[in-house]
Amino acid sequence: MIINCYLGFDGQCKEAFEFYQKVFGGEIVMMMAYGDSPVGEQIPEDQRGRIMYTRLDIGANVLMGGDSPTQFPGKAQGFSVSITLECIEEGQRVFSALSENGSVMMRFEKSFFSAGFGMLTDQYGIPWMINVAA
Repeated sequence: MIINCYLGFDGQCKEAFEFYQKVFGGEIVMMMAYGDSPVGEQIPEDQRGRIMYTRLDIGANVLMGGDSPTQFPGKAQGFSVSITLECIEEGQRVFSALSENGSVMMRFEKSFFSAGFGMLTDQYGIPWMINVAA
């Protein structure tokens, strides 16, 4: 299991991560806009430049982030705890347990980038992203 911090933005992700790279060093190993993703054609034109996912490797540390999808209710909370697991059954178990008495933002299911991915806010108000490595 790998646990990282995932920062949520409202359109400033690219700028923020370029700044973090200047501050901390490291390498931005991935930055994908919604419009450049396999579902890019389904994204409204004015949202395609927003960042779906970025990753900054700083030595042995990882900082991830993206611009929150505008279709989700509420404002970006600034962070999520991102967990990457190795098997779908464990991903489903963790997702189900954390979502109990919480709220599901994106159900846990297969995606173009993951064998299983889902987003939720637990009963304590903490946002989580559960991912199973592809």
